[in-house]
Amino acid sequence: MSSKHKSSKTDLAHRSETAPSRLRIVATTDVEPPEADTAVVAGVTDVGALGQMTGYALRRAQISVFEDFIATIAETGLRPAQFSVLVLLDQTPGLTQSAVAAALGIQRANFVTLINELERRGLARREPSLTDRRSYALQLTDKGHTTLKRARELHALHEARVREAVGAENVETLLALLSRLGPGLRR
Repeated sequence: MSSKHKSSKTDLAHRSETAPSRLRIVATTDVEPPEADTAVVAGVTDVGALGQMTGYALRRAQISVFEDFIATIAETGLRPAQFSVLVLLDQTPGLTQSAVAAALGIQRANFVTLINELERRGLARREPSLTDRRSYALQLTDKGHTTLKRARELHALHEARVREAVGAENVETLLALLSRLGPGLRR
């Protein structure tokens, strides 16, 4: 492993002090597995073959990123899916429940509960669709816009930590690789 990409124990300790304890992503561009001291999962130092499985690595990274995201925007009371809905409605007001659910990959039954909660909190509202009387168009309320503005400010802090952990020079590549998995795997 090149010294450029190798993390020392001192460097990891420094990162642990400066970043939230939940965000613990270690990225290398080498194909060698991470050092044993960076692979601590629930007290187990060596997870064996799991450490080389892409699905396992993606899941561990997702958990770490979500934990940091949830802690970072906790003051808004939003969960990741709720934040995603507000972002989507802010950029495209008037979408139907079905369109938002499909765009975010949320099952319709789960989405109804999610939008009910956003509506109960006064962050979004349903309005009769102008094009289809059987569906509702979703809109952010003023409170929804205010909450989203604060959530985006907090999200920027979270995003900066993720980018630091991955390496700013690797973000574009990471997003491109993840986008290949987004549509699903071919069988």
